[in-house]
Amino acid sequence: MLKLKGELDVKDFYEVIFNNNAIELDNTLLARVENSFNFLKGFSENKVIYGVNTGFGPMAQYKIKDKDRVQLQYNLIRSHASGVGNPIPKMYVKAAMLARLNTLSLGNSGVHVSVVKLMTDLINRDITPLIYEHGGVGASGDLVQLAHLALVLIGEGEVFYKGERRLTHEVFELENLNPINVELREGLALMNGTSVMTGVGIVNVIYTEHLLNWVLKCSAAINEIVEAYDDHLSEELNSTKKHKGQQKVAKKMREHLKDSTLIRNREAYLYNANANSPVFKEKVQEYYSLRCVPQILGPVLDTLKSVRKVLIKEVNSANDNPIVDVEKKHVYHGGNFHGDYVSLEMDKLKIVTTKMSMLSERQLNYLLNSKLNDILPPFVNLGQLGLNFGMQGVQFTATSTTAENQTLSNPMYVHSIPNNNDNQDIVSMGTNAALMTKKVIENAYEVVAIEMITIIQAIEYLQFQDKVSSRTKNMFDAIRNLVPAFKEDVIMYPYVGAVKKYLMETV
Repeated sequence: MLKLKGELDVKDFYEVIFNNNAIELDNTLLARVENSFNFLKGFSENKVIYGVNTGFGPMAQYKIKDKDRVQLQYNLIRSHASGVGNPIPKMYVKAAMLARLNTLSLGNSGVHVSVVKLMTDLINRDITPLIYEHGGVGASGDLVQLAHLALVLIGEGEVFYKGERRLTHEVFELENLNPINVELREGLALMNGTSVMTGVGIVNVIYTEHLLNWVLKCSAAINEIVEAYDDHLSEELNSTKKHKGQQKVAKKMREHLKDSTLIRNREAYLYNANANSPVFKEKVQEYYSLRCVPQILGPVLDTLKSVRKVLIKEVNSANDNPIVDVEKKHVYHGGNFHGDYVSLEMDKLKIVTTKMSMLSERQLNYLLNSKLNDILPPFVNLGQLGLNFGMQGVQFTATSTTAENQTLSNPMYVHSIPNNNDNQDIVSMGTNAALMTKKVIENAYEVVAIEMITIIQAIEYLQFQDKVSSRTKNMFDAIRNLVPAFKEDVIMYPYVGAVKKYLMETV
């Protein structure tokens, strides 16, 4: 049980999203929300407060009559529940709900306490609002996507419940739930924030961290397969470059390979032998995709840490408008809903994820090209050359998927298009950035799955099962449980799908 107090970390999202831990609202949190609501209710009398007694966006110049205030909130929610495209998967929506719940619990939004209570019930009972991918420009928050969340909270729209897509009011009846009380600005407070892009972004971070671990394992294993020299991973070499990420990647690879019998010592093989040979039979240095892994994955690790830090700051921030300050007895109008922080970090994350897929694709190509590796048959074909094809077919998939990642990694952060009668004249596109990053991550898992199957086939061909490190052997056994050693050609897509699923679920 996670007791929500208004301060979350990535591990809290992991427990709720992946382990389905329930959440409980701390009493101080409930008191904070209630105080914020009561203060705003009194403070807004005889004052102009955006979204309480005014229209929205460029129509904020219109005063709303007291009798129409509640209807204003319903109108906002219903009119902006306009998303289209594919539904955002349940896991990401749940993360967005947790992010929004945390923001509203800070006491800067002036919402009725029924809002945080119902959101908690929805999360705990695994009732997930239908939210579509397309619609948000990420400036006045995730307006369209969060409108679909707000729609459910007022008892309308649709939800996913026990594996089915159903009308919200039907599920509320089954679960004995009541819609929220809309009194002041509950519609605007729910919609005007960065919680969808942030929630999706946090799940992206979790998946990318685990993807990096798999890429590290594959990189270590391929160094074993080619019996690479040990010095490019040495502490001595990597400590001369002062980036922590590089040093940590090299250390992780050394730990992975510590009991391998295949990694060679340069001094034993080249420094004390063959020094006078005009042509060296053994490669003096490996290709970059094998030798420069710490230098390639180091920036990935450092970027991941930065992205995680920024997103957690965002999720623990008030990111709607206006901001209620109970302590100073004031309401401040501004633009905390703007998603530039998240948008920029998502662009960084998808760039480094694409780089990982590029590294994986190049390592795969090295294994498949017998002229490069000089130890394996073409396409790691364990059957009859010419008649059988080995891993030839899946290379096309890895290549095309990597190319798609390269295109998707063009930044969204700089793709602002003015809208909303030019009220929103510069926007973040953070929601698009987060969802595109999600796609890039899923693509990268496909490429790594193909590389991993190829690595296992290569170990099989070379009969290195008892020579590789214990960690590589564990990886070999896990994949062998999913993909048999094959000489005859087999239909590959079920195996690639099974390995991808295993990699994504083993988090």
